[in-house]
Parts: sequence; C-alpha cells; structure tokens
Amino acid sequence: MPPDGVHAPATAPAPATAPATHAVRRILEVRDLTVRMGSQEILRGVSLDVAEGAIVAVLGANGVGKTTLMRALSGIYRSSGGATVFDGRDLTDSPSHEVVRRGLAQAPEGRQIFGTMTVRENLLLGGRALRQDRAARMEEMLDLFPRLRERLIQKAGSLSGGEQQMLCIARALMSKPRLLLLDEPSLGLAPMVVKQIFDLLTRIRGEGTSILLVEQNARAALRVADHAYVMEAGRVTLSGNAADLAADPRVRAAYLGG
Repeated sequence: MPPDGVHAPATAPAPATAPATHAVRRILEVRDLTVRMGSQEILRGVSLDVAEGAIVAVLGANGVGKTTLMRALSGIYRSSGGATVFDGRDLTDSPSHEVVRRGLAQAPEGRQIFGTMTVRENLLLGGRALRQDRAARMEEMLDLFPRLRERLIQKAGSLSGGEQQMLCIARALMSKPRLLLLDEPSLGLAPMVVKQIFDLLTRIRGEGTSILLVEQNARAALRVADHAYVMEAGRVTLSGNAADLAADPRVRAAYLGG
C-alpha cells in the first residue's frame, strides 16, 4: 500500500496542499488535458491542481510529456481535449500573449535566453508589458538575483550555465506573474548550483508567486515542493503531498535511487 497522502488517480486528483500560512485556493486547474502531435497522443487526460502560494512539482522521466504539458499551458501547443482554468477563468488554448497577460509566465527548458543581448536587455524584454514599472521590477529581480547585477551589461551568452538559468527565471518573473511555469531548471547544472536555484524557488514563492515545476531531479524538486505529481506515458500515475511521495517505495525506486 502507498503511504498516506499518495494517490494513484483514476479521476481528477485532489487539490495541491499549500503551506499552512497560505489559504488553500486553486489558482490553476487542469482537467483531462489531451495533446496530440499528428497521430500520436502525447498527453492522455492529464489532470492536476496548483494551490495559490504553493510549489507543485511534476516528476517523470524524459519523454513522458512534461514539457508538452508546460507548452500547452503557456499557449505554445493547442490541446485536443480537456480544459485549463486559471484563477477561475477558462484559459484553454489561449494564445501565449494572453496567457502572460492573465498572469502566467514560463521559464522554458534549455533556458532559451537571447545570447547576443545583454542581461539588462533580456530582463527588459521579459517586462515589456509593464511599461512604466519595468525599471522598478528590474531592481527587484536584481535584488533577488544579485549575481545578475554584477553581469548587467554582459552578453547573456557569456554567462555560466547557472547564471543563464537565473536570468531565464528572472526574465519570466519580470512580468509579475501569479504563476511561474518552470521547466527543468536543474538541466545541465552542477549540484551546488542546483541547490542555489531551488533555494531561490522558496523565496519566489514567499513573495507571492505560485510555481508549477517540471523536473527530472526528483530529489531536488521534492525538497522544495508542497505537492507533487508523477507522470508516465502521458498520464498522471501518482499524486500526493511531496513528503509522502518522497517516502513512497515506488517513487524511491524509480527516481530517488531506492
């Protein structure tokens, strides 16, 4: 039997559990989301919730549909079924600019910064919808990521991998999102840098931004998450409190080295 609090959902999963200091209110509800690429069904009825003020992790191996999920939520991919509700309003298949305007922002897998532009220019681009507030918001980001202040006029392509990941996250946060979609932030980074990045996630959550985190590094993700989902072959196969999932023998065997 799985530990208490771990579910193998046949229907929509239970809502994510936020820390006791936050009201448990669902900011994101995904129901039976399906995405096809040609004849192939990549997402097969995915359902999940993100509580306001929570960090929610989606775990799974390469190729199970995690990045497809993020791209569907951010308006890059269209769904072939299901629904996405953000802050009580239907967001299903909204274009990317509308998704950002409504308060979601993605820090994509592989960072995808503009390498020939400076750190400052990348940040300004991320805050282009803010108009007059961009300078103040940039100061907030530089306080959160002081390493970027030291590199402000440096070309982004010359940054280290960890610095590029910080820039990618800071650029997404420039739009003042209520929900940050974070795709594989540990990819290609040294363990010490991964810890620094994940420690920052708790600070970001503490400043009022909920986080949906897709990550192969289950140990790092479960350390900071409140709730987690496990995906296999385009479906959610397990969900529960992050601490309970970390103790689940199936999760430990598959993702935590036993």
